[in-house]
Amino acid sequence: QVQLVESGGGLVQAGGSLRLSCAASGSTFSINAVGWFRQAPGKLRELVARISNDGRTNYPDSVKGRFTISRDNVKNTVYLQMNSLKPGDTAVYYCNTLALRPWGYVPFGSWGQGTQVTVSS
Repeated sequence: QVQLVESGGGLVQAGGSLRLSCAASGSTFSINAVGWFRQAPGKLRELVARISNDGRTNYPDSVKGRFTISRDNVKNTVYLQMNSLKPGDTAVYYCNTLALRPWGYVPFGSWGQGTQVTVSS
């Protein structure tokens, strides 16, 4: 089973940038779609970026144009570049492998500790 470790979070002012990393163990990582999720206090976990095994990406409107997901299959790492950060982006960010079901992509790996992103106004 693929294990994922998130890093790169921190405290940043509004308008700033952060780059998150998701390091994976396991030889099957490169064949999986991967998603970045976030969960703010009192809110449900939401998908903020997705990348397929062939590099296609998808974002919700809330982060489109500000977040960019990428992957390096040699390093078994997926990145999330976050620009123009807003206080509303404050959350714990997680990555996970994704499986495609008839109703869409769903996470199927184990959740890691996540990395805290705090954006001050």
